[in-house]
Amino acid sequence: MSEYQVFLQERDKVDYFLQKGYKITNVIENLSGAFVDFEKEDEKETLHIITPEGRKYFAVMLIKQQKEGA
Repeated sequence: MSEYQVFLQERDKVDYFLQKGYKITNVIENLSGAFVDFEKEDEKETLHIITPEGRKYFAVMLIKQQKEGA
């Protein structure tokens, strides 16, 4: 699978959680990618984002989330 296809899957997963009302609560980055925690009430999900485009995308969504909360 191409890197672009992997990015599209990552983007769709991030969008899915955000549309379901989850909020990004924690990000841990390392050499193997980023682990992004999403929380909604008592539910918690973690995504492993490995593409650079995916990392940029969730960062933009996090900034948007922070601006909406301010």
